[in-house]
Amino acid sequence: MSLALLQQVNCAEPFSLLGWQPLKDDSSAGLLLRVYLPQATAVSAFSAKTGKLLGELTANSQYPGVFELVLRKKRKTEAYRLTVQHGDYQYPLFDPYQFTDEAFYAVHYVANEPENLYRQLGAQLITLDVAGKSINATRFAVFAPDAASVSLIGDMNSWDGRIHPMQRTYCGHWVLVVPEVAAGVRYKFEIKDRNGHLLPHKADPMAFYAEQYPSHASLVYDHSRYQWQDDSWRSRKLSNPLNSPMSIYELQAGSWRRSGDNQPLSYRELAVQLIPYIQDMGYTHIELLPVMEHPFDGSWGYQPLGLFAPTSRFGTPDDFKYFVDACHQAGIGVILDWVPAHFPEDGHGLARFDGSHLYEYADPRRGWHPDWNSCIYDYGKDYVRQFLVASALYWLEHFHIDGLRVDAVASMLYWDYSRKEGEWIPNVDGGNHNYEAISFFRWFNSEVYRKFPHTMTIAEESTSFAMVSRPVDMGGLGFGFKWNMGWMNDSLRYISKDPAYRRYHHNDLTFSMVYAYNENFILPLSHDEVVHGKGSLLNKMPGDEWQQAANLRAYYAFMFAHPGKKLNFMGNEFAQGREWSHTQSLDWHLLDYDKHRGMQQLLRDLNHTYRRCAPLYELDYSHEGFRWLDHQDADNSTLSFLRRDSSGKAVYVVCNFTPLPRNNFLLGVEQDGEYEVILNTDSSYYWGSNYTVGAALHSIAMPYHGLAQHICLQLPPLATLYLRKKGDAG
Repeated sequence: MSLALLQQVNCAEPFSLLGWQPLKDDSSAGLLLRVYLPQATAVSAFSAKTGKLLGELTANSQYPGVFELVLRKKRKTEAYRLTVQHGDYQYPLFDPYQFTDEAFYAVHYVANEPENLYRQLGAQLITLDVAGKSINATRFAVFAPDAASVSLIGDMNSWDGRIHPMQRTYCGHWVLVVPEVAAGVRYKFEIKDRNGHLLPHKADPMAFYAEQYPSHASLVYDHSRYQWQDDSWRSRKLSNPLNSPMSIYELQAGSWRRSGDNQPLSYRELAVQLIPYIQDMGYTHIELLPVMEHPFDGSWGYQPLGLFAPTSRFGTPDDFKYFVDACHQAGIGVILDWVPAHFPEDGHGLARFDGSHLYEYADPRRGWHPDWNSCIYDYGKDYVRQFLVASALYWLEHFHIDGLRVDAVASMLYWDYSRKEGEWIPNVDGGNHNYEAISFFRWFNSEVYRKFPHTMTIAEESTSFAMVSRPVDMGGLGFGFKWNMGWMNDSLRYISKDPAYRRYHHNDLTFSMVYAYNENFILPLSHDEVVHGKGSLLNKMPGDEWQQAANLRAYYAFMFAHPGKKLNFMGNEFAQGREWSHTQSLDWHLLDYDKHRGMQQLLRDLNHTYRRCAPLYELDYSHEGFRWLDHQDADNSTLSFLRRDSSGKAVYVVCNFTPLPRNNFLLGVEQDGEYEVILNTDSSYYWGSNYTVGAALHSIAMPYHGLAQHICLQLPPLATLYLRKKGDAG
């Protein structure tokens, strides 16, 4: 191999040229020590064991920057260090090209398990045994099978691609061990495609930490330093999540609350301010919009490139660990929004990473997403599948995450998602299902639940694709839960209509129970409903100021009583009036007003009532947990049903979605006795009218709603009531 390749920065096998090389002249004896240091003026080599001078290297007259030392009597290689002269400046250097075995170790185990990608590739801090002494080093490894050459560039070499060419392996990885490179050092890869064309400098796809614009540089990071304090949380005895309460507070870290100069809170500041609020409000989990590193603020994280790095906008990876740790110590689960559906084509990212379509489908009819103007992962490639599954496992292992909500699942399942005729390619059977993505999801969920059985996966899937949240061995995709987009769309469409017309759309509220047990549903009122001109939830409500608030309160209570776990986006809980913006804080000043303070109090009470009343959650996914009492009263826009737990205790729910009170409203009950209202959204505590419901709600031994008894109450306007038999607390 020609030394000219070093100067051309086009060398794929630097270990065959640099470091110790056998002499190949006529004498066939001895060793040659060769280094390539294009900025050096003189180089000396010393034994790393004895410190003895091995010799002064001679500059190669034909290839500037190449220095060589011929040792004809030397038969065995040894560790060495260099002294390099650069003008008036002299510095010591351990030559990376003497560590051949340590470099190739990086790719020995990559193919076995997905987690080996983040354990072996990227920038791994290691210790070298050099002549009996330990030397800190970083092993760099990257997958770029179609590249002609790859060089490591960064702080360690003044971003000069000539100095650290990486070695290509038989499986397409490029490796190099660089001594004395520690945590905090910035780096990238300088890659030439198969034709020798220089590509934009690429960030490490496996980087654990990254800088923001304009460098987008990757940083070496030490994951071993943080000391977790959440053993109690992780070792707790977990009940079946299907039978447990789950009320999720969805938030975007950069805009929940901001400092006085409109700067986002750091991860540690967020922990201090958010966690007491979540505890007070009674949420069981928080769900963060994607924190994976992303170049564009306006994507809210949904255009990620660093699938192994929490965004440095808010702090270091250890700062993010602190946030999760603090949540766990406070009894709060943490769910991350995770995006395997697409990625942006920013030059430093994954698009055409090695000059080929390494991560994305090559044909734009499969590899380009028209909705988001971004690339689509090629789920048919083993390496891409392994890369994505490794990302999921990484967050669970290194950050102790409790769940992953997978974004845009529907866009992955269908070739024709958001495409017109002729803009997509059918599958081998002529249909529109992406078999490769389906297979990926089954493997992803199998791996996650096998290795982290106490976590959960949640699908944002907006179609009627069957068995999304059913086990893989039953033919399902294997998710633990699925967002109920049908319920969300139907119920919001209903509640946004003028009460005078709701009678004609009654089915929008009742239809969800036709399919309620097809999946393990979560009811989402997410960020998607308060952006892109949709307005806030409060402003979707019809009527005057009082009626808007009353509508929203009644709707929230209907949601908490409906089968399925709950999710609400930040700001919804106190009825923020404007549409959410990622560039500013929530409007916390609204809590100075009774209307918004009352809404917040209702959400607080809903959460705590929900968590202490097993009928509202225990049988969410069983027919035994729900019974309609009256779902046909369209003319009066009322609904009544009961929720039941495994012991037979019941909570009765009545909704009035008109501004007219319903006096002498009859409600069937199962047992005789006295009944009490445990939540009334019309209460003055919540800025309601405090319309009298009835002081003594004794059952009457007369059948109603198919039950043996009934009670008579006064049903307030635009209100939802929860009732139970006295003595059935719990």
